[in-house]
Amino acid sequence: PGRQAVLSRLLEIVLIELMRAPEMLSSRHRGMLTGLTDPQIALALRAFHDDIRRNWSVASLASEARMSRSIFSERFTSLVGQPPMTYVLNWRIAVARDALRHGGRSLNEVADATGYASASAFSTAFTRTVGLPPARYARTAHHLVT
Repeated sequence: PGRQAVLSRLLEIVLIELMRAPEMLSSRHRGMLTGLTDPQIALALRAFHDDIRRNWSVASLASEARMSRSIFSERFTSLVGQPPMTYVLNWRIAVARDALRHGGRSLNEVADATGYASASAFSTAFTRTVGLPPARYARTAHHLVT
């Protein structure tokens, strides 16, 4: 409930901040906010963030942006600072880390919520990216939070 209203307000805040600090749009500053300044890349970013569970690929993101895969990948990397699938992986892992930090969800639930077909695939990607298996990360993070 209220998700769309929150997202709309967040986008407004981000745009206001960008207008107040135009140097954030320089070529030195790359990231999601810079990607949102490009109308086509913004389409792909919004589609991804609206459904991180979807089985995304460069082709499907490029299709959302209405661009060829090669041009999309090049422009996305230039603006966001990382290739599209690296961005997808990093965002999913960030969402998973947050879910594991706050507990209450099983490994299968976190895997499903972040777009992995199985807990095993999620665990492999998480361990490779974070350096700890999800269960150990959850125990360590939960201990630090409490």
